[in-house]
Order: sequence, then C-alpha cells, then structure tokens
Amino acid sequence: MASEKNLATKKQTVDEIIANFKNSESVLIFQYQGLTVADLKELRGKLKEVESEVRIYKNTLLKRAADELKINLDAFLEGPNAICFGKTLLEPIKIVSEYAKTHDKLDIRVGIISGSVADLATIKEYAEIPSREGLLTMLAGGMMQYVKDLAISLNLYSEQKEGKE
Repeated sequence: MASEKNLATKKQTVDEIIANFKNSESVLIFQYQGLTVADLKELRGKLKEVESEVRIYKNTLLKRAADELKINLDAFLEGPNAICFGKTLLEPIKIVSEYAKTHDKLDIRVGIISGSVADLATIKEYAEIPSREGLLTMLAGGMMQYVKDLAISLNLYSEQKEGKE
C-alpha cells in the first residue's frame, strides 16, 4: 500500500496538472522519445518566449487529471509523453508544429484547444494560421487597395470637373 506521503505528492501533482489545464488556452501532448536533452532544452526555450512550458508527467497522473476534467485522453497516453501548456492559443501550436517538422522524433499526439479535444488535422489547421503580425499586414494591404482606388477615383473626378470649366 502506498504511503501517505506518496499519495499526498501524487494528489498535489494531479492538482497541478488540473490547474495547468484550466490556465491554458492550448495544450499539446506529444511523444518526445528519441529527442536529445539539447533538443528539448531548445524547444523549451522557444516556448518560454511565448509564455508556454513543456512538462513531463507520468501517464497515470495525467489520466487522473484528465478524468477529473472529463477529458478522454486514454487513447493517447501510451509511452513517454510530454505536455505543452500554452497561455496563448496559436503560438505554442505553431512552435511545436514547426519543431516537429525539423525533428522527426517529435510526434504530436493530440491537443486540447480552449477545453475541447482537437485531433491532428485541427492542430495542423491552427498551425497554418499566420501570426498576428502577418494577419495585420494582410489587413493593412487589403485596406490600402480601397484607399488607392478612392484616391484614383477622386483624382479622375477632379480632372473631369476641371475639364468642364
């Protein structure tokens, strides 16, 4: 039988996982087996820049936390898994997805986006969305076309009016 100290430690870890789930906009579970310590350190550094973190928990504790939150992750908790908790929605998904493209040992299993389980197809869709700066650039470019068209129209109108007088 497990000691009281071990049970308390496990309960504290499950509570920590639950708190991280609740405080995260995006959560990714991925297999990291085969990555070097340097690779994981590099990934953690990139994620830290966007207020995200990678944690490694025992699958049994992760399952308990998910069960308490009524999230079914049973099919994805096989083998060594790492979990990425992101404060923002897109940036952690983009970073982990890009990292997975260059490191074939990293295999994204499942995501939880805004409290709902997301499959790989959904995660890939989110990863392809341009960054905030890219979206703002696209918006500004689209708006510039209307301003340019208005300026041309006003110029033609003024030339037309000058020609009549």
